[in-house]
Amino acid sequence: MRLDDWIEHAKRDAARRGLPDLDPLLDMLLGATRALRAAGWARTGDAVTGPGRDASAVAGDGAAVNPAAALGGACPPPAPGGPASTRPAPNTVGVSPGTDIGAIGAALRRGSTTAAALVEQCLATIAERDPALNAFIAVLSDDARRQARVLDAELARGVDRGPLHGIPISLKDLIDLAGTPTTAASRVRAGHRAAVDAPVAARLRAAGAVVIGKCNLHEFAFGTTGEESTCGPTRNPHAPDRIPGGSSSGSAVSVAAGMALASIGTDTGGSIRIPAAACGVVGLKPTHGEVSAAGVVPLAPSLDHVGPIARSVGDAATLYRAMRDGPPAGNDPASEDETGIDPRPRLGIPRRYFLDLLEPAVERTFAAAVERLARTGCRIDDVDLPHAADTAPIYLHTQLAEAADCHREDLDARPEAYGREVRLRLELGRYVLAEDYVRAQRGRRILTAEVDAALERHAALLLPTLPIVPPRLGAGSIAIGGKTESTRALTLRLTQLFDVTGHPAISVPCGTAGGLPAGVQLVGRRGGTERLLALAETLEDVLGG
Repeated sequence: MRLDDWIEHAKRDAARRGLPDLDPLLDMLLGATRALRAAGWARTGDAVTGPGRDASAVAGDGAAVNPAAALGGACPPPAPGGPASTRPAPNTVGVSPGTDIGAIGAALRRGSTTAAALVEQCLATIAERDPALNAFIAVLSDDARRQARVLDAELARGVDRGPLHGIPISLKDLIDLAGTPTTAASRVRAGHRAAVDAPVAARLRAAGAVVIGKCNLHEFAFGTTGEESTCGPTRNPHAPDRIPGGSSSGSAVSVAAGMALASIGTDTGGSIRIPAAACGVVGLKPTHGEVSAAGVVPLAPSLDHVGPIARSVGDAATLYRAMRDGPPAGNDPASEDETGIDPRPRLGIPRRYFLDLLEPAVERTFAAAVERLARTGCRIDDVDLPHAADTAPIYLHTQLAEAADCHREDLDARPEAYGREVRLRLELGRYVLAEDYVRAQRGRRILTAEVDAALERHAALLLPTLPIVPPRLGAGSIAIGGKTESTRALTLRLTQLFDVTGHPAISVPCGTAGGLPAGVQLVGRRGGTERLLALAETLEDVLGG
């Protein structure tokens, strides 16, 4: 279809449906569609075969809004269980910064602390800090206490479920937990209550994890700032006037602030790694399909990933092993030897596109991290991903079309229940043409092959997680590189490719930029999540400075 005809028809239809505010987004989509069709591979057909995996990240759209005003209505009521405890936390091992799950587990097993004490400490921290940070939609106090008592009794009888036994964690409120509402931070899901646990929640509970609560998020995971939620914005624990990143905003904040020892989030365009970097914690996006997304409210199914947010790489690995569907993939070298990491790993930096647009503070912090790695013996060179600049239009056409399909019934039945900005982006997806969705999938296969090729001679790719320091709440655009860019587009810029291709990627803290946390990404081979975790754990202390 000719684009001039398409845009004219789309704008007339939007006006007829009472959506005049859609016009600027349609213009944005028009520009992305022109870019998609102009790509050489889009005209020549499938030049590369093989499965395309995952995709994420929307090209720039409108400014963020004040969610409390835009969404209307109050935050959904918390799940049954009563408010968080306000009793003083016992003097116990466990939730202090720097203590990982392994050390806490050792304290549990020698009797220095209990699961009940850990739960009380987390609940006390929630009571103290969450009123200002707004990380939780539901605090499951009574249920967490019951779980902890059962797990303590089991340990006393010699029943040990493994490294997560008695560990308090939180879940992003997209993930079903039996008997508890799954709100997705939206009024659209008012009255919902999950009948059964999502498989990922069931696996974690079977492994002994205690679910302390369900976390706030950008509505339906359709954003990167954590501002648009029926419960109001989540705030960065390091600077409450700054975004915590999104969409798994509450999950990252709950871990960074000591309100949970780990959390589970989702990542469609960077929504685990972005808030992990902004809050100074670790965020893992596994290989696409390794962790079940059943029982998780979808955004764009071919792009959606489920993964852990934790205080260390080791903790993230512990959660990943409990969450994943079966043993590591057969093509993961670490499935046979998880410790055989080259002491001088070769890392590739994709400079073109990825390092073209960085705030100076981020550029300095990343350069310092690279220098530290080089001093320890890492072999670092440049790699090129020839079509990386096509990522945003490829992602946009994939994500918008799939999201609109996921929400088609609710968009027709109760469009007024959505937050304004999220509804507009979902409505925009209804105007993506089938031929352009197909072009985008062709582009995904090409990008996947290019990342695969870059990793043939490298243990991992190395790049910043965010090109900017976490901006202030409400900043819809940012001046950078002599121009003004959408905050949404910038936050997605360095993460979205690896959702498009499905490669595992982990964000690890690498110090500060402009006085706020910064993260670096390591990207591994598809099916190589275990090996990526082993490499990241080896480099973690060096990266952190």
